[in-house]
Amino acid sequence: QVQLVESGGGLVQPGGSLRLSCVASGDIFRILRMGWYRQAPGKQRELVATITKSGTTNVADSVLGRFTIFRDNAKNTVYLQMNSLKPEDTAVYYCNTQGMGSYWGLGTQVTVSS
Repeated sequence: QVQLVESGGGLVQPGGSLRLSCVASGDIFRILRMGWYRQAPGKQRELVATITKSGTTNVADSVLGRFTIFRDNAKNTVYLQMNSLKPEDTAVYYCNTQGMGSYWGLGTQVTVSS
C-alpha cells in the first residue's frame, strides 16, 4: 500500500501562485510515476501533470507554461507549482501514483477567486 498526503491548497486571487505538495509513504517501491489530477464541480477528474522517477513530465495543455511539476525522490515528494492562476483552475487537486498499483490522496481544494 501507498499512502499520499497532499498540502498547499487554499484561496488565491487570479494571477496568484500556489505550490502543492504530496508526500508518499508506505510501499514506495511500487511507485513509478507520480502526478496531479483535478476535479472541478460537475466535471470529470482530469490530468494536470505527471512525472516519472527519471524526471520525464507530461503536462496538460490547459496548464502548460503556468504549472510546473517536480519531485524530490529522496523525500518521496511531488510538487505542483502553479503560477498565473485562473478562476477555471478552481478544483480539488488529487495526488496520484502509478506503478505497481494506483493510489490516490484525499485531495486539496484550490480556489481562485477575487
